[in-house]
Amino acid sequence: MEQKIIELDVREDLKNKIEPFQKIMEAVKECKQNDIFILHAPFKPTPLFTVLKAKGFSHEEEQIEKKHWKITFTKTN
Repeated sequence: MEQKIIELDVREDLKNKIEPFQKIMEAVKECKQNDIFILHAPFKPTPLFTVLKAKGFSHEEEQIEKKHWKITFTKTN
């Protein structure tokens, strides 16, 4: 089975005061085991780690710039 990679950048939404939580949940809903969801955000979205862990995701985080975090979530189950 093909591994799917979904990438979402919410930095512009947050800059425009648009809450991206629903958009993120819609994107991860499509993920099956071993799929990858990459999120770009202006800060480390710590509360999201707990939410997605409960949905079977592990994560790795990387700070690219002062206001650019790249979080790679992998669907583990």
